Formats: sequence, C-alpha cells, structure tokens
Amino acid sequence: MIDHIGIPTEAGSFDAIASGPEDGRPVLLLHGFPEAAIEWEHQVAVLGVNGFRAVAPDQRGYSPGVRPEQASEYTITHLVGDVIAMADSLGWDTFDLVGHDWGGAVAWWTAIEHPERVRTLTVFSTPHPAALKVALQSDEDQAMRSQYMRDWRERSTEKRMLDNNAQAIKQMFEWRIRPSHVEEYVQRLSEPGALTAALNWYRAGKPHGAADKVGVKTMYVWSTEDVAFGSVAAFETEKWCTGPYRFEMVEDVSHWIPEEIPEAASSLILENLG
Repeated sequence: MIDHIGIPTEAGSFDAIASGPEDGRPVLLLHGFPEAAIEWEHQVAVLGVNGFRAVAPDQRGYSPGVRPEQASEYTITHLVGDVIAMADSLGWDTFDLVGHDWGGAVAWWTAIEHPERVRTLTVFSTPHPAALKVALQSDEDQAMRSQYMRDWRERSTEKRMLDNNAQAIKQMFEWRIRPSHVEEYVQRLSEPGALTAALNWYRAGKPHGAADKVGVKTMYVWSTEDVAFGSVAAFETEKWCTGPYRFEMVEDVSHWIPEEIPEAASSLILENLG
C-alpha cells in the first residue's frame, strides 16, 4: 500500500513514501529528529486507504539528494521553502499539513507564512513557535527541557550520539517505538554526513522575525510524558490560533506520539481533516 517516490525540486530530489490515489486530497506529513519519513508509515497507509493522497518526505539533510554541507542552509526559511517546493512539484495548490517535532515547527511556520496553501494543520508535540518563546521566557521547567537544543550545537555531538553503537540515539526513544524503526534511524544517521546534516537544523540559528498567529483550521496534540515540551507552552498555543482550534492532551504517552500510539494518531489526523 506504500510506494517509494522521489520529489524533484531545485534544491534536489527528496525521497518520500506515499499512498492513496494520485487524485486524492493531498496530505503532506513532516517527520522530526532523529527520525525519517517512515515515522509516518502507519498514518500514510491509513490515509491512503481512506482516499487521501498522503506523502511523507525525508526532509532536507535526511534525503541524500538534498544534503547541503553548511548549517546556514538549514534555516526555517529553507525548510519552509522545501515544503512549498515539494507541493509545487507534486502539483498541489493547497494541501493538508501534518508535522511532529521539528516537522511540527516547520508545519507551524508554513501555515504562518503560506496560509493560502494550507487547508488544515495537525501538529504533534511541538507548540506554536510564539507559545514556546513565551514558555522559555517565563517557565524555568521549559528552559531546562530545551537545554538540549543548545547542547546539540556543539561539534562533539555527532561523536557522542554515535558512540557505543549509537546508544545515545537509541535511548532518546525511551523504548517506546518499534525497534526496527530505531535501527533504521540509526543506520541512516550513521551514513557519512547524515547526522551532521540533521543536527544542522539546530545549528542554523533562530528564524528571522516573530511568529504570527495561525488562521487555518488547527489541531494540536500534546502528550503528558513529553520530555521536550511542557504544559505551559502546550496550553499557551491556543492563544496563537485564530481559526478553528482543537487541543488534544494524550495521557501517559511520550514525545513520540505518531509511533507510540499510531492508531490513535491516525484517527486524530482523520478527524481534523474532517
């Protein structure tokens, strides 16, 4: 039910998984760190069965065909540009957008900067950028949770993460997701230059300008056991959404929502697509 496709753009060709009829309502799903498109394997298949055209790409740095060396080429501007370029390549004037972790951040910024292209927005884990900024400034707990974002900019990070058969990467997943996926992520990030490219998302610097409010129909899903994002940012997110908004809090689930509870995540996406 899942096809492997390439999406040609001026930046290079993105690898992707896809399902559903070519003329189905288009849905783009953006993965996080340290994952890849297969994070969305279950959701892509379910969306395809339900008549949608679901595509999940390996994003910039994760696709070997789009792996620039300089950290400056991994800014939010570049990442959002990739989303629009992929949609253009696929022939999608408008599309539904889904994101998790870093993919969630890119999804928020895409909806902020290109609301005319995004039909609905579904984000797992990652709060609205402005909500996260508020939490970082006002909540000591969130500041502590986000320390890793600064730590990972150090050039010793690659060695630390890949030492001892990439034990540090494996531990990130808290033994909550399929071991076969973890092994594939490790294998991919062990390729020359791949982990540096993924970490360049953290090293590229902050976005230029403040994040505006989002006006498209939005669902934000946050889990109570998320180690990266606390409740302050999660509850603050509603203030930054002016369109129809739904907040879902998932109890006793880790940061890795789409893979830890794939059936529930798929159902939530379908409900928001409505």
